[in-house]
Amino acid sequence: MPAFLNRIRAQGLMQEAGIDALILLSPEAFRHATGAAAGVATMWRKAGAVAVLVPADAALPEMAVASDLFAPGFRAASHIADLRESPIWVEALEAHGFDPDLPAAAQIAARRSAAPGPAARPATFDPGICYAHLRDALSERGLSRGRIGVEMAAISAADLPALQAALPGIALTDGTLLCQRLRAIKAPGEIDRLRQAVTLAEQGIRAVQEAIRPGVSRDELAGVWSDTIRAHASGLALTGAWEYISVGRNPWGGNAVAEPGDMIKVDVGCLIDGYTSDTGRTFVLGTPSRAAAEIHAALMAGFEAGFRRLTPGTPLSEVHRAAGEAIRSRGFESYARGHFGHSLGTGPGSEEWPFIAADATEVVSPGMVLAFECPWYITGLGGFIIEDQVEITADGPVSMNSLPRELI
Repeated sequence: MPAFLNRIRAQGLMQEAGIDALILLSPEAFRHATGAAAGVATMWRKAGAVAVLVPADAALPEMAVASDLFAPGFRAASHIADLRESPIWVEALEAHGFDPDLPAAAQIAARRSAAPGPAARPATFDPGICYAHLRDALSERGLSRGRIGVEMAAISAADLPALQAALPGIALTDGTLLCQRLRAIKAPGEIDRLRQAVTLAEQGIRAVQEAIRPGVSRDELAGVWSDTIRAHASGLALTGAWEYISVGRNPWGGNAVAEPGDMIKVDVGCLIDGYTSDTGRTFVLGTPSRAAAEIHAALMAGFEAGFRRLTPGTPLSEVHRAAGEAIRSRGFESYARGHFGHSLGTGPGSEEWPFIAADATEVVSPGMVLAFECPWYITGLGGFIIEDQVEITADGPVSMNSLPRELI
């Protein structure tokens, strides 16, 4: 995967924030900035397994820290030439030309003498090595007394003192928001992956719709979903999938069996090269009840009102206000939802900042890809959702979905 971090945009954001460089610590930010896999040492989500240093001055080179095990793969995948290695627990050796018919010990010793490894390996990894690499790289770039933004959301309060001690004289500030802003505006390659993901997901949703019948269970529909996307994933870099399918009056779980009048809520996503789609549709087995029809119509009104406001320059808080007011105007004055959608990307879950929320400070911007949704989960009646994956262009919102939004 190529790197998608925009250095020119990063330079502008860092200058605006008054910082001299940005230190990225999460595996998602690492991959976004380098284009390379972060490696197995990030599985515990503890800081110091990997890092990327991005100077504000675009003329200064970036630097990355990765494990020695993943260093060859990094060099093959990334544009960043300055890679510094950190040993992890895995004992591995490149032994090209190894003769399996000769004694092993002498051959390994010869290769070790030519390319010595660490005398001892840590139980997992040593974040101090990573932080020392950051210190050295900052010094080499003339930033030993700089103001440095750190992806603080990726480091715990217990681990932060070690980073601070390793970077004496450097003013560390929270760069999490800057990192989020960089990832919120998608590069064309990211948009392409998200478009592939939602196209594949809709094939699965169609198959689920066609499988709905009296007596079908929630788990059977989930199986149809997963079987369909696997069957249609040829040629795609499918790296995962998820589903929140519910059947019947309890939208929160259980392997319910569909009966006439039941709601079937399908909220699903596919991951292409780590980028997740997010789409939701609601179906009904047979004729919907009056209450179900009224609720879905209210959610549709909210969706349409919010979608119209997904135009560049509109505050995300205004989109939230418009969607909520439209739903409440249908007689549901108590309806209150914290957010009506979110950005999409490569995070640990399917939802990324920024959120379409009442307290959002960001505005709708070209290059965003947002999951815009109007859900309602009513135990005793069923789950409802209308959700599209929306690309924000200079001319306004463009849905990546093709499925109808009506209650079918």
